[in-house]
Amino acid sequence: MIIVLPIAIMQIVVAYIFFNAHWSTVTASLSDSVAADISLAVELFNQAPSAERAAKLNEMMQPHMELSVDLRDNHDFPSAQRRSFFSTLDKTLQRSLNQSLQAPFWFDTTRYPNHIDIRVKVDEGTLTFIAAKERVFARTGFVFIFWLALASLLLTMISILFIRNQARPISRLADAADAFGKGQDIDGFRPSGAAEVRLAGQSFLKMRQRIRRFMDQRTDLLAGVSHDLRTPLTRLKLHFAMLENTEENRAARSDLNEMEKMLDGYLDFARGQTDEDTVEVNLNAFLNDIVEKFKPTPQLDLDKDQSIQIKPGMMTRALTNVLSNAIKYGEAVKLSSRTDKNAAIIQVDDDGPGIPEDSFGEVFKPFYRLDTARNQNIEGTGLGLSIARDIIRNHGGSIALGRSELGGLKVEISLPV
Repeated sequence: MIIVLPIAIMQIVVAYIFFNAHWSTVTASLSDSVAADISLAVELFNQAPSAERAAKLNEMMQPHMELSVDLRDNHDFPSAQRRSFFSTLDKTLQRSLNQSLQAPFWFDTTRYPNHIDIRVKVDEGTLTFIAAKERVFARTGFVFIFWLALASLLLTMISILFIRNQARPISRLADAADAFGKGQDIDGFRPSGAAEVRLAGQSFLKMRQRIRRFMDQRTDLLAGVSHDLRTPLTRLKLHFAMLENTEENRAARSDLNEMEKMLDGYLDFARGQTDEDTVEVNLNAFLNDIVEKFKPTPQLDLDKDQSIQIKPGMMTRALTNVLSNAIKYGEAVKLSSRTDKNAAIIQVDDDGPGIPEDSFGEVFKPFYRLDTARNQNIEGTGLGLSIARDIIRNHGGSIALGRSELGGLKVEISLPV
């Protein structure tokens, strides 16, 4: 529209100026000439009104002026007006005839394709004049309009072709950004197109590298911290294993075990975005494999088969966190799936104590733990839902909490298909 609309407006303005400033002037001059010839013929006829005089006028005017003259009866003078679709011609001819003739007249520009029928009422009957249309108005105006429309069409087609060539790299950049947001491989993307589009593509690739470098650094940092802390923890565990089995020693060993689990949770959280390849899987088969790992097995309510692109290992961990949480705090757990437009919906319901609605947004924060009925991570670090949300967002999806029909918590996961 940026290219086509200005072209169309420009052509309309040019056509309007042409018809008002040039074509109308030329047509008015031609109409005045024909009206003057008809007025002269009427004056000559009125000097000696007869059929013979009309015939002589026809012999004189038809070869040289392309104007035929004929005397007919009074009943050949019509009363109804016939106007053409292109009213400019009728208006111009009407004005010219009004200025040149005193007698009543009638004309029709639509009956014949190449001629105009003009009739003037006289005492002896009706003088009928047949004039060539070229004598009344400039027909080159239609040729001008044709070339104007043809030029607009050619310019529009060329504009569309060039704009589509420039828009295609933008579409590829958008597809690459969408795929990167879903954690898919975009190594085949290469910036192309106009200089500005290539610059945007190169900036996107640099941003991708910085994000990957940040994720790698975060993982390496927590892995290093975990490794460094495991050595003194191991020594402490060996030390307490050699001591007597007193209540204080058992409490200390429990704290050490909890610290080790926390380190594992931190490392798992840092590995929320790995380089696992994205593959196409059958959603129902994938969910069945996950459910089989749990005892008791959650109730299944699966929709029709649907294929989705996911990282199986990461998605398994996300769903395992959600299901483990539901099974730990609820007796009845239901896993269902359905398709909604361009998304696959996975829903986990339980009949547990639930979570207060004002805490729905808080429980996704890393290390957040409720003080009341539920603990959000099976390892006790408050990272279960944080890890699940990171993984789901990495797939371009979303996760939301709500009230379950079973009375507990509802976790709804949406993944693009």
